[in-house]
Amino acid sequence: MIGCDAPGSKQTGGAVIGALLGAVAGSNLARNDRGTGTAIGAVAGAAAGSAIGCKMQRTDQVRSAYGYGGYAPANATYVSRGYRLSSNLAPAPFERDGAGFVARSNLNLRSAPTTGAQRVGQLRAGERFQALARVRGTDWILVGENGVGVGYVHGAYVQPERAYSYASYRY
Repeated sequence: MIGCDAPGSKQTGGAVIGALLGAVAGSNLARNDRGTGTAIGAVAGAAAGSAIGCKMQRTDQVRSAYGYGGYAPANATYVSRGYRLSSNLAPAPFERDGAGFVARSNLNLRSAPTTGAQRVGQLRAGERFQALARVRGTDWILVGENGVGVGYVHGAYVQPERAYSYASYRY
């Protein structure tokens, strides 16, 4: 059983079920040495079940990110490609950023780098935030809060914090 990059316990369940089924199949197929057949079947079944369970976890994560159901506790996180992400976010290929930005208007935080993804929060116009990373090959930014990715925003609606200036009013 190897580590899975998506949150959940289906990988473990798949490995256990796969090991049991593999052991039964191995025992029945091995005519001369049932012990070896059982062991080989259990290992092969556990590996297959683990892979299937991890695939199911990834599918659940993507479905949840794109608004197709699923549930994760509000404070749950996982690590993907070196970034700690809120469990309701889909992973993406990241490029480090770390710069400060300001929202130019009220913005929805998305669970994946697409406008069709589920809304997971909001930034208000003028609100400052840290960009943990940019999504490679796109204009999407991973918004960070205390070192955890909490949502994605499109770069067209933000500006670097250093370029932000306060409005001045004259009477």
